[in-house]
Amino acid sequence: MTSNPMTQEKIYDGAVLDGEPMTVSGAVNKTIILLLTTFAVGVFSWTQAFNGYMDKVIMLMWGGIIAGFILAIIMRFKPQNAKVLSVAYAVCEGLAIGGLSAMYEMQLKGIVANAALITFLTLFMMLMLYKTGIIRATDTFKKVIFTATASIMVFYLVSIVISFFSPNFISIWNTGMLGIVLSVVFCAVAALNFILDFDFIEQGARNMAPKYFEWFGAFSLLVTIVWLYLELLRLLAQLSKNR
Repeated sequence: MTSNPMTQEKIYDGAVLDGEPMTVSGAVNKTIILLLTTFAVGVFSWTQAFNGYMDKVIMLMWGGIIAGFILAIIMRFKPQNAKVLSVAYAVCEGLAIGGLSAMYEMQLKGIVANAALITFLTLFMMLMLYKTGIIRATDTFKKVIFTATASIMVFYLVSIVISFFSPNFISIWNTGMLGIVLSVVFCAVAALNFILDFDFIEQGARNMAPKYFEWFGAFSLLVTIVWLYLELLRLLAQLSKNR
């Protein structure tokens, strides 16, 4: 989940081109590889959950969440290792969202397919808005989205800390009208992060950044896709409960 902090242009500072530069098509290909990796691992976790190994799935899910967070932090400071780290991150995300998706699906049939479909429709729509220039990644736009996403991340962190002392707190923003409004806002901010991702990749290609930034850009897109997907799962579940 980013603003996307992983896609701030200053990460290019100090990068030295030694060989072929990154390209937009290269970043797209890497994104497909990471998505397929995430999907394949997710199917494994999903299958384990529906085969009755939920305890194992929950353990793998939390392991994936923690390891994925650590890998994301490392990659921010070691982008030259993006190829290995991004694939490892995709594996971790697959373990996490595969188990979580299975939990949602067991409660609400069809919710996973709907969330996935809306996620990729949103990705396509944001790409069209970006390519046609309807939404531009101006400095002001970047600052607003960065601030909004950073605020959401702080909200997540504070919510987790408070939940340790007051378990009922989580239910306050996961249900009811407040929860729905928050989820809609979070989904909107996640979707707008795609603009930052697209701009980051184009900037890198335009400035002839090193080839490994194709993997970094693909990783950044994966982060945003997963974030939006999870927020949509939460939103659809809330809408279903409040019918």
